[in-house]
Amino acid sequence: MKLSEKTARNIAVCLEYDGSRYRGWQKQGNTEMTIQGKLEAVLSRMAGEPVEVHGSGRTDEGVHARGQVANFWLPGRIQEKAEEIGSYMNRYLPEDIRIVKAWEAAPRFHSRLSAAGKTYAYYVETGEKAGVFERKYVYQLGRRLDLEAMRKAAALLEGEHDFKSFCGNKRMKKSTVRRLDRIEIREEGSRIVLAYTGNGFLYQMVRILTGTLLEVGLGTRAWESMEEILSARDRQAAGWTAPPEGLFLAEVQYPKNIEARAAER
Repeated sequence: MKLSEKTARNIAVCLEYDGSRYRGWQKQGNTEMTIQGKLEAVLSRMAGEPVEVHGSGRTDEGVHARGQVANFWLPGRIQEKAEEIGSYMNRYLPEDIRIVKAWEAAPRFHSRLSAAGKTYAYYVETGEKAGVFERKYVYQLGRRLDLEAMRKAAALLEGEHDFKSFCGNKRMKKSTVRRLDRIEIREEGSRIVLAYTGNGFLYQMVRILTGTLLEVGLGTRAWESMEEILSARDRQAAGWTAPPEGLFLAEVQYPKNIEARAAER
């Protein structure tokens, strides 16, 4: 943050977006089609100077969000309430990005560093054909799945493990240990929803986990093999990477009262 903390305001927002036409969350020099880039363009116009937006996580190209959280610092001379800032953003953002809620956060709040956990949801259509108005937001598998076997496999993946086998970044040098608190697999009509809650996720981790569990559901991989995959610490040991269109960042969890309005500074 370049602004003085004595005068600057830390604004947080919860937003949703359709990631179909974007190159992902993170701003890139060779394209304007990123979520972060669109947010920063609107806020910089409002502030009359560059504004940097911090997201709770970087969703990949084509991935959607229902509960992404971001924060940014605005000059103290901007006196509008947080709700009014959210309304301003909605006025100028593309129709496939929407601010759901805006609030004035405590000075130390950071959307990524303050997060306690996240939940991602992946949608799979097992019916013959996805609904016309849902087709961009589910993976069209079109085959029945053995959910009992998938749940047994998922149970072996819960807890704290080295998830290197489920990381799409082959050059990852930082720790690949993460904690998966829960993997829920539920039916919604002909759709299957795989919901992952954990303290952090590696690059493409959810999509690789999903591809691996789908192989179990299709009977091409044994549910008991999850421990072997984890032990291998090798991307080749896990299943394929499920496509992005079925994936949503559903929710970001924070410690109690972290969203409270800032006290007097």
